[in-house]
This record gives sequence, structure tokens and C-alpha cells, in this order.
Amino acid sequence: MTPIPAFTEADLALMHEALRERFGHAVEMDEVETEIRLNPADRDLTICPALYWEECGCRFVLSKTGVNQFRSMFFWSVRDRFSTGQEEYDNLGDCVVTLLKMQEEADAARKAMPEGFDPRGVESV
Repeated sequence: MTPIPAFTEADLALMHEALRERFGHAVEMDEVETEIRLNPADRDLTICPALYWEECGCRFVLSKTGVNQFRSMFFWSVRDRFSTGQEEYDNLGDCVVTLLKMQEEADAARKAMPEGFDPRGVESV
């Protein structure tokens, strides 16, 4: 299998701009690798280039799963993990904008919960 290509300089520039627009300042991203089962029937995991960043107590991972194929998620803790509801995107801009919008909405909902509220059992975003 051909390795998945790394993020391009244009990809990274788009990401930096999207994060600056969402959070109002430059956000440091790390280029990392994730291991992903690309198809549910796959037994093996595939190493994929990914971007990781933290902001406002939340962690984000955006993985490149092929040429112009992207997956993303955000989480506050192991039990508070969220995706956008779409398995894969064919456009990096759509992926990151949807990810950031979903996180913004989930963050607002979290902040509106009463102190000590246990969200387990409540449907995720």
C-alpha cells in the first residue's frame, strides 16, 4: 500500500487560518501520526499523517486518510469524545470548518450544563 501523503504547505496554511479565525489568535499545531482502520472490515491499522492541537481545554485531531480524504474528532477527556457525524471529508476546508463549528456548539452546551451534571447517557453531538 502506498503511504498516505503528508499535509502540504497549502493544507497547513489553510489550517492555521481557520484556527486563527475560530480562536482569535495563532494556535500551535503538531504534526503527528494516527493509526486508523480505514475500512470497518480492515483488520490492520493504517498509519496516517495527522494534526493535533489543544485550545480552551479541548483537544483536536484531524487525520489525512488519503489524497484529499480527512477525518476529525475533538475531545475533552477519554469519555467526552466527539466527531462531526460524517465519517470522511474530501475537502480539508469543509472538514476543519465543520469540526470547529461542532466543537463550538458542544462547548456552549457543556458550559450551559449544571455544575456536577454527568452527561453519560446523553446523546453526543
